[in-house]
Amino acid sequence: MNRPKIETKIMNPLIGSSIPLPSYATPGAAAMDLRACLEAAKTVQPGETVLIPSGIAISIHDPGLVALLVPRSGLGIKHGIVLANTIGVIDSDYQGEIGIGIVNRGSAPYSIEPGERICQMLFVPVHQAVLSIVDEFSQESERGTGGFGSTGSR
Repeated sequence: MNRPKIETKIMNPLIGSSIPLPSYATPGAAAMDLRACLEAAKTVQPGETVLIPSGIAISIHDPGLVALLVPRSGLGIKHGIVLANTIGVIDSDYQGEIGIGIVNRGSAPYSIEPGERICQMLFVPVHQAVLSIVDEFSQESERGTGGFGSTGSR
């Protein structure tokens, strides 16, 4: 398998010393875990949104590749801790520190510990499209203009 090499810059000396670099938890993992680069625990109150530093910056270079930040299911299901924007997009030309927006949808405060795995970073291919203005579509679909719920629930 040909894995893309992503240049990674350490933005905080905690990374690589007391906080590990992002990594894949298992050989079959699709995404690598990003950790909270904090010196001390940060409590997130119910309904509160906070920005947690990752301590790293990446440079993808390839416009055919994007990094997506996605929530960790255990944090969302057990504690209501999810990404503030549901999915974060790290474009191929962004080279600043990755910030992780967290919102507490739960009913209890949650303490994010230094080095805690708080989201996942997934690299996926990108196809940039060209919009072509038409008066009518060249092919009609079975669904057509049927919107929300038009395909039923079963």
